[in-house]
Amino acid sequence: MNIIIAGCGKVGGALAEQLSREGHDITVIDERSEVVQHVANAADVIGIVGNGASYNIQKEAGIEKADLLIAVTNADEVNLLCCLIAKKAGGCQTIARVRNPVYHQEIRHIKEELGLSLVINPEWAAATEMARLLRFPKAIDIDTFAKGRIELLRFRMEEDNLLCGRKIRNISELSKCEVLICVVERGNQVLIPDGEFELKKDDTISIVASPLNASRFFRLIGIQTNQVKNTMIIGGGKMAFYLANRLLDMGIKVKIIDKDKAYCEKLCELLPKAMIIHGDGTDQELLAEEGLADSEGFVALTNMDEENVMLSLYAKEMSNAKKITKVSSNTYDNIISTLDIGSVIHPKHITAENILQYVRAMQNSIGSNVETLYRLVDGRAEALEFIIREKGEVTDIPLQTLELKPGLLVCAIHRRGKVIIPKGQDCLQLGDSVIIITTSCRELNDICDILDRTHGARQTKAVNI
Repeated sequence: MNIIIAGCGKVGGALAEQLSREGHDITVIDERSEVVQHVANAADVIGIVGNGASYNIQKEAGIEKADLLIAVTNADEVNLLCCLIAKKAGGCQTIARVRNPVYHQEIRHIKEELGLSLVINPEWAAATEMARLLRFPKAIDIDTFAKGRIELLRFRMEEDNLLCGRKIRNISELSKCEVLICVVERGNQVLIPDGEFELKKDDTISIVASPLNASRFFRLIGIQTNQVKNTMIIGGGKMAFYLANRLLDMGIKVKIIDKDKAYCEKLCELLPKAMIIHGDGTDQELLAEEGLADSEGFVALTNMDEENVMLSLYAKEMSNAKKITKVSSNTYDNIISTLDIGSVIHPKHITAENILQYVRAMQNSIGSNVETLYRLVDGRAEALEFIIREKGEVTDIPLQTLELKPGLLVCAIHRRGKVIIPKGQDCLQLGDSVIIITTSCRELNDICDILDRTHGARQTKAVNI
């Protein structure tokens, strides 16, 4: 597809790189020439210097032939104007990033009146992700497929875990649940385990299951599945506001600590059921006074990544709270991944993934292309969802006879409302949603791309239990 991206910030740059890798023709627009040049070189795309809300600039970018315009500049109003002009000039589909809470309340009206295809609010999307984690506090990450009917949950094995010392093939007998362990992180290794693989203390494992079976599985192995009763949030920006709203609706008590007195007063009006504290969230005495030791949830949302990391490390020492750490930059990802700071939230990644999922859905009118894609373990593994829309060389054939690419696992099938953890004799069928895990991170654009077409291809088992 021909796609124009207005705004070359963190989200725009990430989108340009990923969409270019997926084979789309990308043109980026930004008023900063050095930023345009950097993104154009890094992502191998066309760059245009100018105002994305200008008709002439959009025309230069090829708006009349574009299939989609994505507006992710720093200003909501500019993004909306970009989309309006693009809609009138080229009739293409449009996506706008809109962050202001005032607009969020009117988002449906704005979308309908301006004819927008998608409106994404990064803070709201991140808050939704965090609320999901606080509902299931032992999980490090939770990704969903098949419209929420299948979950991919990541958690760390502790010494007293019942799974320690057990082989993968024995776990289904232990749990009596339809659950698949699909990825194991051990040290610097990221592995797709087979049935003989033995789990150890400090392994980080990812499982695939329906939400019901996931809850049963965790209860059976002695892991708490109940949501937190209370949460302390450090930093009171838009994200804290959205998160507090979600948590209060879930019946979770909320306490927000922020340095800005004026904003605290505003939050008191907007969130009457929450406790708002004006103070320095990095002050250890204040945190102790406000009950950090008894908090079941702790969320660091300040504007400084370093501060958030230090706060979560301190919370680890002072409480047993479920920790969530906001990180905006990926500069220190290698270091952060080694620290025990709970779940790390990257708002730009969440925004980009939401937009990418819509773009992929646009492609799915023909064939069986990628419906959903999540990058796992800092991009060292991928989880993809395909919808099979036509019969082909992978359908109606037992998985055990298919020659699959190395480092690839067919880990779940959603079929007419039922979640199937596949065995070797199971077949893929027309209409299935199929979840694939791969550590090779090759470009998989179609379900048939899972086949190994090389000479003397090694057959990889479709299941590990």
